[in-house]
Amino acid sequence: MEKKLLNKNIVITGASSGIGEKVAILSAELGARPILLARSTEKLKEICEIIKQKTEKECIYYTLDVSDFEQVKAVFNKIYEEVGQIDILLNNAGFGIFESLQEANIDEIRRMFEVNVLGLIACTKEVIPSMLDNNSGHIINIASQAGKVGSAKSSGYSATKHAVLGFTNSLRLELFQTNIIISAVNPGPIETNFFSIADKSGNYLKNAKKFMLKSDFVAEQIVKLMIHPKRELNLPKWMNTASIFYHIFPGFLDKLLGKIFNMK
Repeated sequence: MEKKLLNKNIVITGASSGIGEKVAILSAELGARPILLARSTEKLKEICEIIKQKTEKECIYYTLDVSDFEQVKAVFNKIYEEVGQIDILLNNAGFGIFESLQEANIDEIRRMFEVNVLGLIACTKEVIPSMLDNNSGHIINIASQAGKVGSAKSSGYSATKHAVLGFTNSLRLELFQTNIIISAVNPGPIETNFFSIADKSGNYLKNAKKFMLKSDFVAEQIVKLMIHPKRELNLPKWMNTASIFYHIFPGFLDKLLGKIFNMK
């Protein structure tokens, strides 16, 4: 198991906290070389120090706002020049804001699209040429169960995650005849600092606490996905089953699952 990630260069966006941070540490423990990208230089530096102390593995970081597309191009050029081939790209950067549309700020919705969708696309675009040259690579996009089933007070966020899934599925078809693997990760709510921004009222966090996934578990599953790639990773399974039934019986499920999907 460890050998499959040994000396692999894994680029992780949104690596300064939460799932990105935990995946970086876990992958380094399995012999990978994590390359961390996020806006907070100090946090990235701290995480790299933790990784070096725990694993004695080289950890590299670059400051990056994925919504700055010129910066994306410059940083990925640096990675190829200074580190070399990128074996795995984990597009993890993203955020959400849960508000009804009439109360939502259009600038915040635009910012979600810039980070969650266009930033993800920009980073992916930078690794495709090299992966095609090598006819290998793995791109993992963090989407969401919200990209499969919308819910009240998340129209903007849910729209970004629907876009991520649409992009991921289309890209997979574009690269169908190559050895480049395209995966989507669709988690339900996770216990991270995501909700400090997304859930300003605190109501969703309180109501959905019992349904929330542990961040350690999600990170472990993502690392397993790197080792044993597949098309989609859906967490938890029951929520994905609900999304499947939702598309078959949307009217019925609107009523049955309304309370669960509208806790915000």
